[in-house]
Amino acid sequence: MKEQIRVVRTVIRNPGLFRIAIAYFWFAMAEFATWVAMLVYGYQRGGASAAGAVAAIQLIPCGVIAPFVGFMGDRFRRDRVLFASYLVQGLTFGLAAVALAADASFVVVMMFASIAASSLVITRPTQAALLPSVSHGPEELTAANAVSMFAGSAGIVVGPLVAGILLARWGPSQVFAVFAIVMVIAGLLVARLDISSGDAAPSVTIGAMNVVRASLGGFRFLRAERRASLIVLVLSGGIVLSGALDVLFVAVAISALGKGQSWAGFLSSASGFGALVGAAFAVALIGRRRLVPALAGGTFVFSGPVAMIGAAPAASTAPALFAVAGAGGSVAWVAGTTLLQRIAPDVMLARVFGVLEGLRAFALAIGSLGASALIAALGVRLALVAIAALAPVVMLALWIPLSSIDREARAPDPALVAFVRRVSIFSPLPPPAIERIVAHLERIELAAGQLLIREGDVGDRFVLIGSGEAEVTRDGTYFTTLKTGDYVGEIALLRDVPRTATVTAMAPMELLTLDRATFLEAVTGYPRSRERAEAIVEARLAIEPVNGHEPPTTR
Repeated sequence: MKEQIRVVRTVIRNPGLFRIAIAYFWFAMAEFATWVAMLVYGYQRGGASAAGAVAAIQLIPCGVIAPFVGFMGDRFRRDRVLFASYLVQGLTFGLAAVALAADASFVVVMMFASIAASSLVITRPTQAALLPSVSHGPEELTAANAVSMFAGSAGIVVGPLVAGILLARWGPSQVFAVFAIVMVIAGLLVARLDISSGDAAPSVTIGAMNVVRASLGGFRFLRAERRASLIVLVLSGGIVLSGALDVLFVAVAISALGKGQSWAGFLSSASGFGALVGAAFAVALIGRRRLVPALAGGTFVFSGPVAMIGAAPAASTAPALFAVAGAGGSVAWVAGTTLLQRIAPDVMLARVFGVLEGLRAFALAIGSLGASALIAALGVRLALVAIAALAPVVMLALWIPLSSIDREARAPDPALVAFVRRVSIFSPLPPPAIERIVAHLERIELAAGQLLIREGDVGDRFVLIGSGEAEVTRDGTYFTTLKTGDYVGEIALLRDVPRTATVTAMAPMELLTLDRATFLEAVTGYPRSRERAEAIVEARLAIEPVNGHEPPTTR
């Protein structure tokens, strides 16, 4: 409990993270309350089949547009995109409320409901891409993910509960009307985040013909990066189960338990409460490099209780079992999304999560339609058992390649992470980029008198001085001395020119070297670090030696 309190305090001390988490709580409330309202609307008009159709009609457009909308989070300032997304959601929810209140035709209602659902797809990718820039360290990033999951899960508890109350007293239109106001409040919370204008801002003008190609960058990355694609596949398997549960909440409440439509909201709320508890447990993942066991364990815990409900449905046990399932899903999601944030480069992070959001929509639609079909063919109980088997089967089939992610990983040394963050050229980088740098550093040792860099050679590595001293000369003239914490080699890499100086060890040295590709990806892939690096290079090239007293800044 002390750890959970510490993490919450850490996020509260960061005003940006705190406001993002509160807004995300309102977002989750609205998303799941309106979702339950539309499923009840469909179930009342044609049973489980109609409910599944209502889910699919809303989700399929989301799956199509999500990867392209995700590009907005990589192209423009992410805080502004997040703010705009909440205001658009408030507007579209209001339009759907009017259509429902006017008792419009099924086609008209579904058109507005689909527009409202489609407005939701930008929020999660943008927020997932924004968190690394707002977080101040690798541990804080995992804490931010856990608190976001906690806030989202709290919204999943409260939203369907409020929906159940509103549905029992009025109907779906009032649910949409209430949460249209809620989304405007969420927008106001993130309206003025303290984010540098350099974060996620476009550095060059992009032509209209290149927008589609750039939008597909997330797909290209996942195709090339096996680890990320495996994680997305496992998360998608769990999302299929989530989509099935959305229909099953209604079917279990009305058909299996005989409790009426309001219980659909209460069962969904119980699952959200479990996810809230799971997010609290996910705090234990902070600082861990090996997250695949948590991803796998959470997946199995997510599925098992659902099968148990199918084996013996009862009003006394169903809410608790759905809560346990929600807890497992929460842990799996925190582990999987944190892994993706560590693996994907920041310049396309929103697009990668946009692909995940699109797959999420399709997976939810597949789950909803599959649940409807299985209920029709097998009944509610057997449908629960059959659907619960999906995510574990996916996990078992991919276990060998998934486990290699952990075997290839190494736990980051906190002291080394702190050392890298103190390096001026790296200090603006978000936590996942720092972790990638640390993972690629190689240690070498030099004896006194050994040559580290020769003037005129091709630059292939960036070097950090872990300990010891080195002499820097230009054209055979002494220039300055490097000491622990200094670095060398960035000018040749950033300007693609030969080495500008010779560096020789004056005493035994321990060095940390970074290959050219990793260095350039890290420094040039982030607007603020790119600007910092260019300023450092310009300043160092301008320095002239005066009696050997310059700071160790020219390379």
